[in-house]
Amino acid sequence: MTARIIAAVAVLVSAYVHLHLWIQYHSAHQVVGVAWMVNAVAGVVIAVLLFTWQNWLAPLLAAAFGASTLIAFIISTTGSGLFGVHEKWVGSYVWAAFVSEVVAIAVGLYAVVVERRAAAAPERARVHS
Repeated sequence: MTARIIAAVAVLVSAYVHLHLWIQYHSAHQVVGVAWMVNAVAGVVIAVLLFTWQNWLAPLLAAAFGASTLIAFIISTTGSGLFGVHEKWVGSYVWAAFVSEVVAIAVGLYAVVVERRAAAAPERARVHS
């Protein structure tokens, strides 16, 4: 359960950063603005699922959320940018999002492995008895 709590906090931090920056800068951008709001809402939904849905797919969603937002940010820092948005590795919000997304990926995947092993243990015991 601790891994789920850490993953939930990580996706909520990323969701907060996306909401804050959407309000500050990106709400007027047609493509990326919508994506930033979707990230904010999805982060909250995934955090709720981590607490309420006892299925290994919830932490997998947290890892996928972290990976997709991190990949999108990395693409936006390239020369071509992402849909006209050119980001830089500068600022506390950038680093807060980066750290939270890496944590969501790592802890989400860890929770998936632990929960899948725990679910498989009773099945193995039944088969061998």
